[in-house]
Amino acid sequence: MNFNSKNPFLSNKRFSSNAVSKAEEVHQAQIIDYNQEMTLSGTINKTAILFLILCGSAMITWWMAFNGMNALLPAIGGAIIGFILVLVSVFKPHLSPYLAPGYALFEGLFIGGISAIFEAKYPGIVINAVSATLVTFLVCLGLYKFKIVKVTEQFKSVVIAATLAIATYYLISWIASLIFNFTPVHYGNGMMSIGISVFVIIIAALNLFLDFDQIERGVQERMPKFMEWYGAMGLMITLVWLYIEFLRLLSKLSSKD
Repeated sequence: MNFNSKNPFLSNKRFSSNAVSKAEEVHQAQIIDYNQEMTLSGTINKTAILFLILCGSAMITWWMAFNGMNALLPAIGGAIIGFILVLVSVFKPHLSPYLAPGYALFEGLFIGGISAIFEAKYPGIVINAVSATLVTFLVCLGLYKFKIVKVTEQFKSVVIAATLAIATYYLISWIASLIFNFTPVHYGNGMMSIGISVFVIIIAALNLFLDFDQIERGVQERMPKFMEWYGAMGLMITLVWLYIEFLRLLSKLSSKD
């Protein structure tokens, strides 16, 4: 995970290291077939596959949760294993063709379990959160595709700084709440808490632009084929984050009614 990353998972360092590897292959006069290179269509297909795996896993967990199973168990287990798979993939990107589907499978357990918990407390919240996530994704994709939003170095720096600030705040708040037994500001349904959720959602959405840019750069630099899985996995991480934040925001708004 690198400061030059868009999504912390999609680091420029990782893509650049593979660029060096590619350059070395060319220097050694090795023939690189087009089918062995990262393509945009291939990354889109891999993203679709991961999305279907995640949805299938989530729906199974959802069904089991509403048939008596404790939804918290698969949610915690899926989150932990999914996080481990992400860490392994960061350091071993060539294993992404195997790690990415596993991530989608276990993250689906997490999404399904968390969604079932929120739905039981706030009926109808899940469909609203899913819709908001998909609409945000499509809007950001359109803005990026038609160059309405341009990913400049300054844009990257601002988004990366904001993302790191959010991660640091969440971590410090969690540790402090365990030590001093207090309720962090972003908990509850007050205006401050809602404002923080809105801010986090905006930053998560901006990370989508950076994910798109990183994937496009990987294609232009003719990265190895396995980077399609790596790029797709990074995009799924951002979408999961965005969905969870929408769930949190909608739950706060619902609890105020």
